[in-house]
Amino acid sequence: MKTQPTTADVAEHLATRAKGTQVGDCKALIALLERVTGDTATMWGPSIVGFGRYKYKYATGREGEWPIAGFAVRQSDLVLYVLADDEEQTVLRGRLGRHKMGKSCLYFKRLSDLDMEVLEALLRGSIRGVRERFGPDPRTGA
Repeated sequence: MKTQPTTADVAEHLATRAKGTQVGDCKALIALLERVTGDTATMWGPSIVGFGRYKYKYATGREGEWPIAGFAVRQSDLVLYVLADDEEQTVLRGRLGRHKMGKSCLYFKRLSDLDMEVLEALLRGSIRGVRERFGPDPRTGA
């Protein structure tokens, strides 16, 4: 797996990537994600700001570790990495605000486009779903 936790500085990374309103949005995302995961921000690979971790193993035998939640700054969007595929999460996404959803990537322009209470509920549901599917954090057992 190419994307692993690194010792790169999160603040330095964001200072080089985030532009305009993304700067404040990234700070707010870090605060939110630290609160809901109980973990601090860590760089995963060159571009993902991740929180916590889980081990996965697919039926194909492929396995690895991934942050339980995270985000990245793209050119014009911020991307949240979330598990949001069950019925409850789909309902929450319908109330979230202006965004696009990929398989596990939630794309949005600005946090001000989103309902923050719904976003927090979506993140908590994502973390709960990951723990149910893949088990506790391999470092802490939580």
